[in-house]
Amino acid sequence: QVQLVESGGGLVQPGGSLRLSCAASGFTLDSYAIGWSRQAPGKEREGVSCISSSDFNTYYADSVKGRFTISRDNAKNTVFLQMNSLKPEDTAVYSCAAEGPYLSPTYCDDISFESWGQGTQVTVSS
Repeated sequence: QVQLVESGGGLVQPGGSLRLSCAASGFTLDSYAIGWSRQAPGKEREGVSCISSSDFNTYYADSVKGRFTISRDNAKNTVFLQMNSLKPEDTAVYSCAAEGPYLSPTYCDDISFESWGQGTQVTVSS
């Protein structure tokens, strides 16, 4: 069964850090592009970050650039989203999605993610 499971969310104070995980089962991630998005109550889903297949290219939304880092660990078949200097406006449900497999390098800007997971809640509050 092909599945992505997000974890690592929680409650953190402003300025704190969290590391989210997107673990794959039933397929190997290395030839897939992985995207992270978030959705806050009453707001539209926002694309946060992307890492393309073979780590060719990464993308960050302007709202998280310089604070969030996406990475891939093929041995663990997992993609991580390291979130530092968190702000209250980062509060949302964070979900991941996979597209592929890609046999040639791709740019995140050219990828449309279709099926998002159920996500993990991130709450930034004092």
